[in-house]
Amino acid sequence: MEFLGATQVASYCGRRKGCLFPDLAPTSTTKDTYQSYCLPGYRYLNSWRPSQLHKVVLVPDSSDKEFNSTGRPPTVLPALRSSLHARYSTRDWHHANMVQLKGSEASRYCAGRLNADSMRLMQNKDQLTYLMQEDSRRSLGERITNIDFWRSELIYELECLLKETQALETAKQRLQCAADALQGPLKTALECLYHREMRKGIDLVHDDVEKNLIKEVDAFKDCQEILTKLAQKINQQLGINRDAQHALEQDLSDKNTACFIDEKCFNLNNTSNSINFYHGVEKTDGTVSNPETWAKFSEDNIRCSQHARANSAKLREEAEVRLESKSEEIWNHFISTNLAFNNRIAEVADAKNKLQAQLGKVLQEIFQTEDTIMLLERAIKAKEYPLKVAQTRLEGRTRRPNIELCCDAPQLQLVTEVYTTDDTLQTLKRRLQEAHDALQMLTLNKSNLEHEISVKANSFFIDKKCMDMRKVFPSTPRLIGYA
Repeated sequence: MEFLGATQVASYCGRRKGCLFPDLAPTSTTKDTYQSYCLPGYRYLNSWRPSQLHKVVLVPDSSDKEFNSTGRPPTVLPALRSSLHARYSTRDWHHANMVQLKGSEASRYCAGRLNADSMRLMQNKDQLTYLMQEDSRRSLGERITNIDFWRSELIYELECLLKETQALETAKQRLQCAADALQGPLKTALECLYHREMRKGIDLVHDDVEKNLIKEVDAFKDCQEILTKLAQKINQQLGINRDAQHALEQDLSDKNTACFIDEKCFNLNNTSNSINFYHGVEKTDGTVSNPETWAKFSEDNIRCSQHARANSAKLREEAEVRLESKSEEIWNHFISTNLAFNNRIAEVADAKNKLQAQLGKVLQEIFQTEDTIMLLERAIKAKEYPLKVAQTRLEGRTRRPNIELCCDAPQLQLVTEVYTTDDTLQTLKRRLQEAHDALQMLTLNKSNLEHEISVKANSFFIDKKCMDMRKVFPSTPRLIGYA
């Protein structure tokens, strides 16, 4: 099976076998009568050419003496020697005719095969040219379809991006309004913290009221900072959206131009007026992409825009969630702080009685700890005498003479007794030190409790004053940026 456009091998290029005439056997008369002679250029059979001229070799004259060296009479007349040497043999004549016929038959056969192959080659090339042109036209049509597809995708994505950018601008304005509405409550919370710094002594405690006030202040500041940073992030995202919008518009403009050019090329045919030769244009490669990178470029632009839209939607959702959550969180902090103030005022009146009760318990524990210290000291002193006895026994047994200085059972028992008694003494001394430390801590707690009881009245007055300041707070619509 032969493929279209494939190089075909002509069968006439091979070697043919057989010949038209059989080889003639030479006669003995020719061999005996004539000397062997080969024509110039005819030394080999396959080197014979019909266009070559026959050349006659002139045989040089020889003397009769040399010719009749054998003494025999000549068979022919001496005057006919030159004509005898100029003639061919019958074998040469048959050979020349056979070569001529073979060459003519071969050239005719080759010419016939060449003509048939040429006709087939022209038909194949015509078909190949037509198919290639149709393939090019089909490729252009597919390319136009691809461009139209990406154009529609770019247009849709550009419209979505513009809507998302507008919505993001609105979210940014709401964040800025909500951040400004928190300035008043923040000032009130800071004033409450300032007044509570005037408490005395131990009442300068980090109680629930102060914790709630600090949380409230931190919440107001964090909320302002979060809303401000979120507005800045939205502003940065708006710049990214504009960059993505510019990339989409530029890509869409390039797609429109390319589609116009490809449609013009698609409509060209063999009878168009605008076609011309542009020699060497196929050797100039001015392309900057291939189909994969071309499609990837638009896909990357769309993906970048989708990513920007996703980030914008996420930021808008985050802004909405932040506004609602922070508004609720601020109200919760305000209510929690007021409840803490009320609880703290109620607790101050009851704190003195509880502190006094605790002071009595501390005094009782001090007395018990002192008794424990006295008992530990007695126990330590009682363990010193058994240790002295055991060590004295060991020292006395070291003076045993010669072989009597034996490591016997009493010796081992005395050593064990010394180690055990010494360990007991060390344990009791450590416990005595711990008891002294506990007694010192109890004494310090007693002093602290007594000082704390004396400053409760001042704390009650300060908390009541702070509660009078906390009567005005922004409404929820203002906190979420609508006012």
